Amino acid sequence: MRAIEISAYGAPDVLRLVQRPRPEPGEGEVRIRVSASGVNRPDVLQRRGQYAPPPGVTDLPGLEVAGVIDSGDVEAMEAAGLRIGQRVCALVAGGGYAEYCVAPVGQVLPVPHGWSDVEAAGIPETFFTVWSNVFDRGRLQAGETLLVQGGASGIGVTAIQMARAMGARVFVTVGSADKADACVRLGAEYAIRYREQDFVAEVARLTAGRGVDVILDMVAGPYVAREVQCLAEDGRLVIIAVQGGVQAGFDAGLVLRRRLTITGSTLRPRPVAFKAAIARELHRHVWPLIERGAIRPVVYRVFPAAEAARAHALMESNQHIGKIVLDWTGTAA
Repeated sequence: MRAIEISAYGAPDVLRLVQRPRPEPGEGEVRIRVSASGVNRPDVLQRRGQYAPPPGVTDLPGLEVAGVIDSGDVEAMEAAGLRIGQRVCALVAGGGYAEYCVAPVGQVLPVPHGWSDVEAAGIPETFFTVWSNVFDRGRLQAGETLLVQGGASGIGVTAIQMARAMGARVFVTVGSADKADACVRLGAEYAIRYREQDFVAEVARLTAGRGVDVILDMVAGPYVAREVQCLAEDGRLVIIAVQGGVQAGFDAGLVLRRRLTITGSTLRPRPVAFKAAIARELHRHVWPLIERGAIRPVVYRVFPAAEAARAHALMESNQHIGKIVLDWTGTAA
């Protein structure tokens, strides 16, 4: 099969199209003939040598795929309501940048009705991440307010739509006017342009001084101190990436007085059972929202798989709005 490997740690051009043996599914697994692979920030970090795969996981990058089940554990598939030949999308711990990929049955979901494989390839990493962090860890409820740092990212556009569909108000931070407009069209109540506006002051203005209930943070570093100031009483800050650095100082007195929670997580190293539980929750609560159009795909650019380096360069430019996807069928523009 064709696959994209990291020939050495470094810039996007270290990504190489190679031939690899097809992976074989084991107990509790399926093999997917991949049509499309989602591109995510962790793929970039792995390429740079900053995010190693968990022990025992392939060195090939890629955390989400969509395609057709090719083979697998028949009993496990039957128990999960899956079948050979079915169109699915899946969250994987690695190996998504390839024409064939093995996934645990519990992390496989049917492609939503009306969605293409390219659109479905952008679901698993972002939807699993948002559900786990915004709704499980962050405990966001209908009527509460969410602030998303980086609203135009793949995670951001998912969080906006999911939170709005669940009855929450959403504010986001963005870096440009076009990103602000896109986020508002997706359901954000207001987009704070962080290069020109102080998000602490804007949150205070937008909430009449109350603050927001939940913050989804992909920056960390110096943002944490400012985010603590933005939280309402009993507010929750959930950190899912550290693009701004791992060191963070903040006013611990505010944490005490307002009964704040600061938490965070990484999804990739979590066990299959944990991810399978998220998949079940998504299928139960979010798939119906997708089916009725309350959540829609936001694909910014599709690259032929052989042009993975260009996809990574776009990811690093931060110019995109929504998902970047690799196409294995040869039909990408």
